[in-house]
Amino acid sequence: MKYSLNWDLDSIFPGGLHGKALTEKIQVIGESINTFRDAINDYHFTDDDEHFTRFTELTDFIQKIQAGIVQTGMYISGKHSEDVNNEEVTPLIDKIQSLDVKAAQISQLLQKKLASLSDDAFEKLITEPSLHKIIFSLNEQRHFGQELLDDNEEAIIAEMNLEGLSAWSNHYSTLVSSVQVDFKDNEGNPKTLSAGQADNEILGNADPKYRAELMPKWEEAWGDKQNLFADTLNHVSGSRLLDYRFHGTDDFLKYPLELNRMSQKTLDTMWKVVDANKDVLIDFLNRKAQLIGKEQIGWEDVAAPLNIGDGEVKTFTYDEAAEFIIKQFNSFSPKMAQLAQRAFENQWIEAENRPGKEPGGYMESLPETGESRIFLTFTGSPNDASTIAHELGHAFHSSVMNELPYFRQDYAMNVAETASTFSELIVSDANVKEAQTDEEKINLLNAKMDNPVAMFLNIHARFIFEKKFYEKRKDGVLTASEINDLMLDAQKEAYDNSLSTYSTHFWESKMHFYFDDVPFYNFPYTFGYLFSLGIYAKAQESDNFEDQYIALLQDTANMSTEELAMKHLGVDLTKPDFWEDGVKLIQKDVDEFIRLTEKYV
Repeated sequence: MKYSLNWDLDSIFPGGLHGKALTEKIQVIGESINTFRDAINDYHFTDDDEHFTRFTELTDFIQKIQAGIVQTGMYISGKHSEDVNNEEVTPLIDKIQSLDVKAAQISQLLQKKLASLSDDAFEKLITEPSLHKIIFSLNEQRHFGQELLDDNEEAIIAEMNLEGLSAWSNHYSTLVSSVQVDFKDNEGNPKTLSAGQADNEILGNADPKYRAELMPKWEEAWGDKQNLFADTLNHVSGSRLLDYRFHGTDDFLKYPLELNRMSQKTLDTMWKVVDANKDVLIDFLNRKAQLIGKEQIGWEDVAAPLNIGDGEVKTFTYDEAAEFIIKQFNSFSPKMAQLAQRAFENQWIEAENRPGKEPGGYMESLPETGESRIFLTFTGSPNDASTIAHELGHAFHSSVMNELPYFRQDYAMNVAETASTFSELIVSDANVKEAQTDEEKINLLNAKMDNPVAMFLNIHARFIFEKKFYEKRKDGVLTASEINDLMLDAQKEAYDNSLSTYSTHFWESKMHFYFDDVPFYNFPYTFGYLFSLGIYAKAQESDNFEDQYIALLQDTANMSTEELAMKHLGVDLTKPDFWEDGVKLIQKDVDEFIRLTEKYV
């Protein structure tokens, strides 16, 4: 079957950015926010009936507002992602962010109402059957409400963040659109690539010489603008630290951990296991260096494909990738396969490789219509097929939440990355199993190893960098050179000094450091990867995996991460055993890779 490489955004809001549908939607959201603000300010629990009918209506109302903002925001951000030079999008991004800030303010009013209740009164409230499905969320919001400042102070902080934290985060996208990499291709022809295209060219090319020549050009392009990116990162982080200080904490990991509903002890245990077992991945990288004729592998080689013996690097057309993913999903869960089929057929995916697109990839939910949209750049590599599977995993996670209240759909990033990484594992594992020769298997094992290398080493470097950056940022602004040094030191620590070259400007290229809504957008990836390994192992042993898996996903916004793991997997995340079991699965692939490649070194 022939699938489109372009997504369909027009079905979300017919008429485009200036059409009647979007214009009216934005207006309705604004009016709804004002209506809710008046209603919650006038509301008193003592005036409600014995079944808290009015309070239930208010919770339904605010969930509808939040879903509408997500639906609208996805459309607007999608228009920017597909064309970063579209100037018409910028004012609308500002509008939806302004509405998001106002929605956060009315959410705080609800949280304060909950915080004002005595323990006995709150216990009585949550026994009401109409609120049963959102008890965990109400408990969580009550906790947040107890940490809030007064209404005027919170309103001032929110408005200032709109012109501070959010504005600087948006500025990052403006800067990225101006980064261009100029170089000459293998035939000596001049070529200009966007930042995202150059990244794909480096990581996706099997020729070490080509990568070695392009990588310095990539670094130079980012280096030319390093002072601008340093300003942006300093102000994103400075705004966030100021907000934290206003709310009585200088612990910059407090809110990231709360957002992911996990404990510091779980995080510390995970990183200790990663640090103690990084030699597994270093062994893989050292063997890969031998295979490409180097004493040490360079940064540009870490995720690069191999072309061993006569085994050509496997490539996919987009249609082949789609059919392969649907087939492999079906072997684990027919419902996953049906969701993937729907996504391809209904143009939920923007995959075309063209200039002007935003770098990276993502999935965004459309809660009002029960759909999703996926953004990436497809070049035909096995990794690209895995990336599509990754994002479809996110989409499947969202799809099984559609019938739940919107509060119950607000799952954290760490467990979100579990579903996506699980889906990615299905496809990468299938790639390896379908290899026809040892050479092809080596090449595909190399592609499969990209994920554990990224999760154990690259993501750890990001975490180390960001943690040290925030520690120093408390004392003042850092120069671009100082940030470069932090990035270099973090990479050397995470990779155990095993590389011949590093990427000092990586902090500029990675948009995750600049997000305004999700701080420390790094450790949840490693968590999700290792957590998904446990789920993957269980899937291969279980006769009714699909039902168990969906039950786990539907609980991801209904309890803490530790409770989720204990309930559905029977494991204690604060102990190293679970994490070490994941390492054993990685070790198995590394051992196989080293055994198969012995004759080539």
